[in-house]
Amino acid sequence: MLKGAAGLFALSGFSGTLLTGCGGAVDADTSTTLRIASVENFRDVSGTADGYTTVDGARVQRGRFYRSGALTLTASDKAALDTLGITVDYDLRTPAEIAAARDVVPVGAAYVNFNIDGTSEPPTLLPATSADAVAMMEAQWRSFVSGEAQRAGFGALLTRLASTTGAQLFHCDDGKDISGWVAAVLLSVANVPFDVVMQDYLLTNTYNAASTQTSLAVMRVQRGAAAANAAAPLYAAQASFLQAAVDQVQASYSTMNGYLTTGLGLSQATVARLRARLVS
Repeated sequence: MLKGAAGLFALSGFSGTLLTGCGGAVDADTSTTLRIASVENFRDVSGTADGYTTVDGARVQRGRFYRSGALTLTASDKAALDTLGITVDYDLRTPAEIAAARDVVPVGAAYVNFNIDGTSEPPTLLPATSADAVAMMEAQWRSFVSGEAQRAGFGALLTRLASTTGAQLFHCDDGKDISGWVAAVLLSVANVPFDVVMQDYLLTNTYNAASTQTSLAVMRVQRGAAAANAAAPLYAAQASFLQAAVDQVQASYSTMNGYLTTGLGLSQATVARLRARLVS
């Protein structure tokens, strides 16, 4: 378990049980999860098999919440996704990202955009070194907790997730950072052990391996090996990124429950409804 995580999540208000970090191994066995090859990092938030086990012995329910990258669906993948009965597609990207690759919205689903970054387009500056890239990513993850626009967007999203029935899908551009934080928050609300939350986050490196290799190969051709090597952390899920957000929660709000209620403006009733959607 990473530093500070046990106390942070144990004091979150979701359970009186101390999180021990013994949640067990997490793997990428997706035999029970629909594979959507044309969309990055598509998966059920509940995890694999029967859903992650919470510290109080419950299971995170399957088919409630899905996460992914942009819905750049092929016809066959759209047909497959349509079978899941998704009621809402939450697009968490900037206007520029949306214009570059508009969603193919699942049949019967409403489309809702929350611009989490609060900017018209994401930053385009490339890091000079891999250390710079890591620093950029850690700063971005801290902003998920400290940024005004980010907190407003996450608060609106979680309120909708708690109050809307049926299967719901949320996504950012590559399904890695914004979606990764939302998934981590949801699993913490469900009272999943933090070591499992971390392992689930790091599975992004497995799900996105092919697209990451392709992107870096293109960058090597266009900008050279040094630039690609420096930028590599921008395409990765790294433990220090999630830890940066966790540390910021602890510094700003003491507990995850404080982040949810004071930071994001959720009522305790909304948090309870969200947990009920996740584990019952």
